Amino acid sequence: MDDTPQEITSLVGREVYSNNGVFVGEVEDLRLNVDGEAVTGLALGSLNTELFAGEANGARGVIVPYRWVRAVGDVILINDVVERVRDPDDEEEEIIA
Repeated sequence: MDDTPQEITSLVGREVYSNNGVFVGEVEDLRLNVDGEAVTGLALGSLNTELFAGEANGARGVIVPYRWVRAVGDVILINDVVERVRDPDDEEEEIIA
């Protein structure tokens, strides 16, 4: 992974895939910790409707924790979310109404 600093706005519009190649969604916005100057989450839209069929019904998108990100390049790779969506930990995922 390239550690060269990037403009955070360059993440917007990138497609997000799980590490096993399943399309998850597209980055629409970022959740930031302004004091810590860090990205804490990715707000995804254009969701894979099969992946989020029951969980995000009628929602505009989801926010996934940035700690799930494994690689950032032409696309963003995150931990496999299928299991997490089906059996989420406490605050792992947020549905945006």
